Amino acid sequence: MFRPIRRTKREISTELAKELLLSSRRGVLAVNGDDGYPYAVPINYLYDEDDAKIYFHGARAGHKYDSIKACDKVCFTVYGNESVKKEVWAPYLQSVVVFGRCHLIDDEAKAMSLVKKLAMKYYPEESVADEEIAASGKAVQMFEIEIEHLSGKEIQEK
Repeated sequence: MFRPIRRTKREISTELAKELLLSSRRGVLAVNGDDGYPYAVPINYLYDEDDAKIYFHGARAGHKYDSIKACDKVCFTVYGNESVKKEVWAPYLQSVVVFGRCHLIDDEAKAMSLVKKLAMKYYPEESVADEEIAASGKAVQMFEIEIEHLSGKEIQEK
């Protein structure tokens, strides 16, 4: 169902791809938007390797929310781990592409638990995360992407 990477020499292992998902701070979520146009937006996220899911937050209304409600198929991409192996001017870069189904999380207890885990990825200390959650956590909609397929590759920008 999902296309294999065309240039297999550039493919990285699933383990390396998952490491990039774990270590990256932001990714780009692509959904089927209005009038057949794709809609891609950068997001903060939390990758749970045990559940094979990606979690993120958003508003309870808007383009992203409406698009996911209309069609649950999404694509999510992260990139990073830039490294220099030979020429300084031509670094190598890794990326991961995830295909999956995205759903709203309606269970409030689960959503609040995930909000806290997501916040702890980004906030410098727990007290700061707790303050932010207390101020606006109830207004947040949590989403989950059930990963159906993921692949990663490394390219040299040359």
